Amino acid sequence: MSETNFSRRDVLKTIGSSMILTGGGVGVLPPILAQHVHQAVMDIKSLDGGPNYKPKFSTAHEYATMRRLSDIIIPADEKSKGALDSGAAEYIDFLSSRSPEFAEIFTGGIGWLDAAMQKHHQKTFLAATPEQQTAMCDLIAYRKNASPELNPGIYFFRWARNVVVDAYYTSPVGMAALGFMGNSAMSEFKVPKEAIEYALKHSPFAAG
Repeated sequence: MSETNFSRRDVLKTIGSSMILTGGGVGVLPPILAQHVHQAVMDIKSLDGGPNYKPKFSTAHEYATMRRLSDIIIPADEKSKGALDSGAAEYIDFLSSRSPEFAEIFTGGIGWLDAAMQKHHQKTFLAATPEQQTAMCDLIAYRKNASPELNPGIYFFRWARNVVVDAYYTSPVGMAALGFMGNSAMSEFKVPKEAIEYALKHSPFAAG
């Protein structure tokens, strides 16, 4: 086994204990670990023999729902690729396989989203029309809509939006969108303010 593979294996072992689980989601992992996650996802795709990623934790339905939600949060436009191309859903699934706490937020949120959509439209979030999906996200994207019924969804959407931003801006796609050309040594990293602002301009949902 090469030194590189050994080092990556050891790094990935530390990811579960290195996560910072917050309601905001931003800063879930230091960027160096986040980049190892992106590389691990690419390795999984390569081992599978194609571009598709086979979820390590989530069900096919949960994974497909997260892909759709990430596309709503940061869609592609005429200038830049979006969250789908950045591998945000793969990133979230991989982290869920490493952290029970992270996994609980992910699966619980998808479950809430489906239950809420079933109540209003008698179908899952994934099976709903784009208009129905957007209307649901409009309800839970903003804290001004807080209510006992919506609060779990508001918490989940805030978490999902910020983890998608984290995933996007630690990926090659997100770095390219910012014009970031390379890494330099840093004692501390936070998702840059301009990155957050860019993502929110990219998304139909501003921070609520």
